Amino acid sequence: MSAEFGDRTGRRGKLTRWLRGRRPKETAGDGGREDLLLAAATAGLPLAPAAHPATGYGCSCDRVGCPTPARHPVSFAWQTQSTTDRAQIERWARHQPQANFITATGMVHDVLDVPLEAGHKALERLLAEGVEVGPVAESDDGRMLFFTLTRGTPEDEDEWWPCELDCHPETMDEHPGLRWHCRGSYVLVPPARLPGDDDQQVRWLRGPEYALPDPLSLLEPLTDACARHAAQEPDSHSTTWPLHH
Repeated sequence: MSAEFGDRTGRRGKLTRWLRGRRPKETAGDGGREDLLLAAATAGLPLAPAAHPATGYGCSCDRVGCPTPARHPVSFAWQTQSTTDRAQIERWARHQPQANFITATGMVHDVLDVPLEAGHKALERLLAEGVEVGPVAESDDGRMLFFTLTRGTPEDEDEWWPCELDCHPETMDEHPGLRWHCRGSYVLVPPARLPGDDDQQVRWLRGPEYALPDPLSLLEPLTDACARHAAQEPDSHSTTWPLHH
């Protein structure tokens, strides 16, 4: 991506405001939450219940000092539990009215997880170039999630990029801040609440009604934007979410 494109902050601001105006309505109450969860399931995203925020920055789980409060599944069997079955999701949503939900990656879809600022710049580039972009979520803790088709199981395992991509010294400089959630990983699916006193959330920027694209069609702009972001914020990759396993 050219420096000129990356510097168009005015255009990015207009794009962001336009996208925010097109977000799916997250209506108050359980009905709006349930509708959004069912929409995600209808789009093929397998869901399972997750923890939710407790007092302050705490987590609803029993673990003392939970390292990922309100961001992890309730059950250790989340991979087999994850489902798109409407009746089951309705039961979970009604019986666990405060629960967040995760979507298991590597089954139907993967998620490319990048710093929020880099994600906005990459999204502007992708839309300007006419690239098909699928569902996109943003998190108030500074991440943007691009939902894509899963790559499946490559014949050459050396080509597989695990979700801890940005955590190894040999890959951090090449792909700073980028995490590819695939087999054995998960992300929060909107609507989700994060710990804190200021009502932080994970919300759709582009809803699950958008078709899932090939992840490789998004990879270059996302990698480029992450590299530029890391150059501006040398410590930005240290703020990525802990591994979701």
